Amino acid sequence: MRHDDKYLVDKYNVAVPRYTSYPPANYFKELGAESYLQAVERSNFEGSKLLSFYLHMPFCMSLCHYCGCNSYSMPHSKDERDNYIAALHQEIDMVAAHIDRKRQISQIHFGGGSPTAMPASVLKEINEHLLSLFPTIERPEIAVECHPGYLDEKDWVDLTNSHFNRFSLGVQDTDPKVLETVGRVPAKVPLEQIMEILRSAGASVNMDFLFGLPLQTPDSFARNIEAAIALHPDRLVTFSYGHVPWVFKRQQILEKAGLPEATVKQQMYERASELLLQAGYKSIGLDHFVLPGDELYLALKEGLLARNFQGYCTRRTTGQVYAFGATGISQLYDSYAQNTKNIGEYVATTLSGHISTLKGYRLTRQEIVVREVIERLMCNYRLSWSELATSLQCEVDEVKSSVNYDVKALGEMAADGLFEWTDDGIVMSAVGHPFVRNVAAALDPLMRNTNKMFSKPI
Repeated sequence: MRHDDKYLVDKYNVAVPRYTSYPPANYFKELGAESYLQAVERSNFEGSKLLSFYLHMPFCMSLCHYCGCNSYSMPHSKDERDNYIAALHQEIDMVAAHIDRKRQISQIHFGGGSPTAMPASVLKEINEHLLSLFPTIERPEIAVECHPGYLDEKDWVDLTNSHFNRFSLGVQDTDPKVLETVGRVPAKVPLEQIMEILRSAGASVNMDFLFGLPLQTPDSFARNIEAAIALHPDRLVTFSYGHVPWVFKRQQILEKAGLPEATVKQQMYERASELLLQAGYKSIGLDHFVLPGDELYLALKEGLLARNFQGYCTRRTTGQVYAFGATGISQLYDSYAQNTKNIGEYVATTLSGHISTLKGYRLTRQEIVVREVIERLMCNYRLSWSELATSLQCEVDEVKSSVNYDVKALGEMAADGLFEWTDDGIVMSAVGHPFVRNVAAALDPLMRNTNKMFSKPI
C-alpha cells in the first residue's frame, strides 16, 4: 500500500472527466428542439417525478479571468437585458406546456454568469412565474448564486424577499491581491453583515471558495477558511480551480501570473479540510463541507447522496432538471439537451416561439446503468452491486457487464490504497477521496478509447 502524497498526486493527477454528468458534456452531439420536447414528454413517465428548474443568467458586470462558465459582460442596452428576461419567461411557458402540471417543484436554482447582476425584482418575477405553474414539495430549495461584489445592503434585503431560501456566496478568496490578480471585484458589504441579513431572514447560506489561483498558498487559503468558519455558514465549498485554457481563452491570463503546482493545491485542500473537520463540519463529496445536521450529510450516511448540474442534493430534492436560458443544459431521465450558447440567437429563436436546443445526448440503457454507478461512487464513495441492481431493477450481472471494470487499473488503485474491495463492491479510502474521478474513469466504457480533453483532479 502506498500513502505517499507526492506519489499519488504524480501518478493519478491525470486528465479525467469531472462526471457532473454522464456522459460528460463534451460527448454531446446535434439534437434539435423536437427531440428535446419528446424527451420532456417522456420525463413525465420515466425517472423522478420531481421538477428541478435551472435558470441561466449569463451576464456579469465584469468577467473573472478564471471563470469556466458561459458568461458575458452585461450589455449596455436595457432592451437587450429585458429581451433576455422576456425570452426566459417565454421558454418557461413553452416547456411547461409539455410537463404534467401535477408534478411538484423540488428545486429552483439560478446560476450564471452572475444572477445577482440582475435586479432582485427580475429574479422574483421568474420565481413567481414558476411557482404559479406547479405545486411544490414541502420545503423546496430555491437557491441563487450571489456575487458579493455587486450587492449593497438593500440588494441583500430585496433578495431575501424574492422567495429564495438558500444563498451561495461566491467569495472565492478574501485577499484583495488575489482578487485583483484574477479580475474579481471584492464584496461591497462585509461578510459579517451579509450573514446577519440572510440569517435574520431564516435563509441557509453556502460560502464558495476557489483554490489553485495565482498568489494563493496553503497558509493564505487556510486563513480564508478560518475566517469563514468564524461566520458559521451552513455549507462551505472548496472548489479546485480547473485550468482549461483551450476551452476558456481568458484563463491564459492566469498563466502569466503563475499557478500553484498540483502538490501545493493538494496541500491547500488538505489544510482546509483539516480545519473544517476540526470545526465540526462533515465532508461531502469532492468539495463540500456541511454541518452535522445538514440533510446532505444524513443522506451520505445512508448512501443516498445524489448530484445534478446544480450540485449535491438528496433524494428528497433530486428532480429531473429543466434548464432555461442560453447554454442551459436540461438533465432528464434518458436525455440531455443544451440550448444555444449565443445569446442573440437564443433570444430571437425563443421570442419567435421556438425552442433553441442545439445539441444534447440520448442515453442507451447501458449508459443509464453506468451513470447510476458513477453517480453513486462520486457522491457516496462506495459501490454496492446488489443495491445498484435493486435500484435499477435488474440483475447484478447486468450492472457489472455495463461498466468497463478495468481489472488491471482497479487492481493498481486498490494496491495504492485508493479503495478497498468488499464482498459486494468497493469502498473508497480517505486518502483516495481526491482521486475518486480516476476510479470512476476506470469503470467508464467511454474511456477505453477517447480523444476527449478533460481537466485534472488536483
